[in-house]
Amino acid sequence: MLVCCKLHISESRNKAALESIEAASKIMHGVRMINKFEDETYNRVGYTLVFQLPPNSFSDVCPLKDAAFAMVKSALEAIDLNTHSGTHPRLGVVDHICFHPLTDTSLEQTAKLARSLAADIGTKLGVPTFLFGAAHDKGRTLDSIRRELGYFRPNADGHTWFGGPNSQYLPLRPDEGPSHVDPSKGVVVIGSTRWVGYYNVPIFTTNISAVRKIATLISERGGGLPSVQAVALAHGEGAFEIACNLLEPDKAGGDQVQIEVERLAQEEGMVIGKGYFTDLSLDKIINTFLESRDSSIDH
Repeated sequence: MLVCCKLHISESRNKAALESIEAASKIMHGVRMINKFEDETYNRVGYTLVFQLPPNSFSDVCPLKDAAFAMVKSALEAIDLNTHSGTHPRLGVVDHICFHPLTDTSLEQTAKLARSLAADIGTKLGVPTFLFGAAHDKGRTLDSIRRELGYFRPNADGHTWFGGPNSQYLPLRPDEGPSHVDPSKGVVVIGSTRWVGYYNVPIFTTNISAVRKIATLISERGGGLPSVQAVALAHGEGAFEIACNLLEPDKAGGDQVQIEVERLAQEEGMVIGKGYFTDLSLDKIINTFLESRDSSIDH
């Protein structure tokens, strides 16, 4: 019974902050960091943690949840959102956390961990926290929360996001924590879903309107690929990316996204690069964890 926790933190340039966050992840026995993905332009880092639950475990007491809480606490202490900027949107210092069931773990088990972590962050750290997916009683989606909180609208010149939510008072009531925002911390969004893939495709152009059009046409919301969410983000000088969430990779995976972006970009006369995943595959994550666990047992 394996469970995965992905944490996306709005920082990649402050190495001292990242070191303290990563040190916090190591305090709980059995929790392993399987992957780390940093993006300097987005000023964002993603961590993938995995833990093996005891058989028939239905408790919200879990070292993985405790490790995630320690990382959140460390991030909030080390990072000031007021001084943060990047080309990836964000709602908080800890922008997004999601628990995924692996192997024989159930979605309800991971949802319980997400709800428990949200309660701890809201009450102990005093940060407004929102639930999505199986962790929310009505199955609210991550993108619906983001839209209501203005996630997809740059709040600085050009294509840059600076700081967090513009208003101290939230238009959406948090599930845990206060209803007002500390601008240095922002909010946290926590959920539980089936496996989600993240796939980005570079497009070398300065025509943001054309790139946004492609992002819309790729998305299921715009009549494109099923279970794909896409957004156009600046990524370096004269370049953008179509950043995709693959909500059901078996329905539409990275290969299909790549082919469709290439087709649409060609119609616009634009050059694109080879896309990439920002995390390991589901099978690779499971195998990497099992190999690291078995190696530690052997020693």
